[in-house]
Amino acid sequence: MNTKTKRHLLWLALVAIVVAAFAWVFVPVWTIQPFKAQTPGGVSLSYTLRSWSTLVTPVALALAALLVVVLWRGTRWWMKVALVLLLVPAVAATWFAQQNHFEWMFKPLAQSAYVAADKVDFVGDDEMVLAVEVNGDAVAYPVRQLAYHHVVEDTVGGLPVVSTY
Repeated sequence: MNTKTKRHLLWLALVAIVVAAFAWVFVPVWTIQPFKAQTPGGVSLSYTLRSWSTLVTPVALALAALLVVVLWRGTRWWMKVALVLLLVPAVAATWFAQQNHFEWMFKPLAQSAYVAADKVDFVGDDEMVLAVEVNGDAVAYPVRQLAYHHVVEDTVGGLPVVSTY
């Protein structure tokens, strides 16, 4: 195999590694979206990829960086720019794998206010609610409002609770 073919294969490997690292963190983001239908298979795949992303993406970044170092010598300046630009999505994927983007999407309702059931005028009789009872104290959260935030932090029956939908 000649040198030119080897370099082409190294470039191909670099692009494949960068695309794979980016896909590794993008698939869970795309699959688990608010207001989008989710399948058990999609959730399982997302969880698996997310679980392994903190290990896979740094390894991919290290391999990509090694390939950039190998390809750097004997490369024209504009190809060196391309090499550096190829590292950007690998670095971004590695950083993103360390984040919990689900917390970004599903923020608890900030400074929520609660009223007695007999004074509620914004929940219809036919609307679904998520009911919680602790130590004889009962509350209900309208599902319509939980559908966006997915999480509400409250104190019920003297205990802090987190309810989710």
